[in-house]
Amino acid sequence: MYNNYPCEYLKNMAMYRGYNAYRCPYLKQSSDRYIPFDHELEKDPNFNFLRASNEQNIKELKDHGSEPFVVNIDDATERNNNFRTAIWTGKHLQVTLMSINPGDDIGLEVHPNVDQFLRIEEGQGTVKMGKSKHNLDFERRVYDGYAIMVPSGTWHNVINTGNKSLKLYSIYAPPEHPYGTIHITKQDAEAAEKS
Repeated sequence: MYNNYPCEYLKNMAMYRGYNAYRCPYLKQSSDRYIPFDHELEKDPNFNFLRASNEQNIKELKDHGSEPFVVNIDDATERNNNFRTAIWTGKHLQVTLMSINPGDDIGLEVHPNVDQFLRIEEGQGTVKMGKSKHNLDFERRVYDGYAIMVPSGTWHNVINTGNKSLKLYSIYAPPEHPYGTIHITKQDAEAAEKS
């Protein structure tokens, strides 16, 4: 399955060739506002390079920071089966993928100097936040497509309330985990934090 990045390239090439719209052959979408796709674009060597590059990025779920990096974050998040996998660690932010088993959670935690963004890609759960670990007075249900913003110094937890793995990605600013972090299980993550 191809991601949106090659289609963005095709869109730009179509616009460059004078079209005001296009239909990407790799997405299941149709609309009267799209015109037939110019198949000559697919022969462009730049398109094939982008397609191969992104397929490779999705296969390699490892830390690519702090070099330039592009990935279909939806596909990468859904493919990740580790509790936590860092895929990009820079000087000022970090992107990690997470997979939380049914009935499990991330674990109650606080980051004193780190703001955190989480986005749910698959599954459902509950997020709890508060000023102290004994007073989590903010609670919301979250599903596919929901984003969670956690201010620094806020206690928080995300609990999987569904019957399949909760797939999400998290952005920490600044980075929270060492470069190359991979925690296969929650127990691995807890052991690493203790050490």
